[in-house]
Amino acid sequence: MRDCSPVMGLPLWVWLFVLPSLIAVLCFLAGPRLERFLRPIWRTLDGVYFASGVVAAFFMITILLLIVAQMVARWTGIALPGTTEFAGYVMATTSFFALSHAMIRGAHIRVSIILNSTAFLRKWLDIFAVFAAAVIAAYFARYAVKTNFFSEMLNDRTQGQDQIPEWLVSLFKLDISGALEGSTKLVFTPVWIPQLAMSIGTILLALALWDTLIRLLVTGKNPIVSEAVEWLCCTNRLMGFTV
Repeated sequence: MRDCSPVMGLPLWVWLFVLPSLIAVLCFLAGPRLERFLRPIWRTLDGVYFASGVVAAFFMITILLLIVAQMVARWTGIALPGTTEFAGYVMATTSFFALSHAMIRGAHIRVSIILNSTAFLRKWLDIFAVFAAAVIAAYFARYAVKTNFFSEMLNDRTQGQDQIPEWLVSLFKLDISGALEGSTKLVFTPVWIPQLAMSIGTILLALALWDTLIRLLVTGKNPIVSEAVEWLCCTNRLMGFTV
């Protein structure tokens, strides 16, 4: 990392990597003593990950609606320019918003053949794997945000047929007065607007991975449990078996 952009007097890489690592070391040393204080934060973060999954589900339904709209337009002979591009933007939004929720639910692929060999390897390889993933996710999140800034600075526009109202661009810039007074003229979509989903999604994934690392260090067990395992445990309990 060569990025030394100061944030509150400290280089950005310190905030992204050094401070979270120091917090993780503190959690490892303190262990279960911190669990009572961290549980309210964990509940809040679980709500954030769930909300991210809800947003992803909403945009997945939007993909279906766009496809149906294209079919109806083709049957009726009505032109709907830009629907292909909008469907691509929505698909990307669905994917990035689903990252953190899917990871917490154990839907990401995890190779555990070595983890299951011994308890010692399971503990330390799990910690190393989650730490490495958190660092990589933070790295990508930083450059996803940087891509957003560069696209907006260069006023990069789509090369397709998709156009949006000019007032909507002002709204995405959080310029409420500009949005209220903005023109209804259609303009080509600024690339940074669909890229916002990439930035938000990667930030949430990085946050979820650092959160998972801290939970692992404090409680001693990885909170990521496959949905298939959860279903099996619930089924066994209902049938009276001991898991």
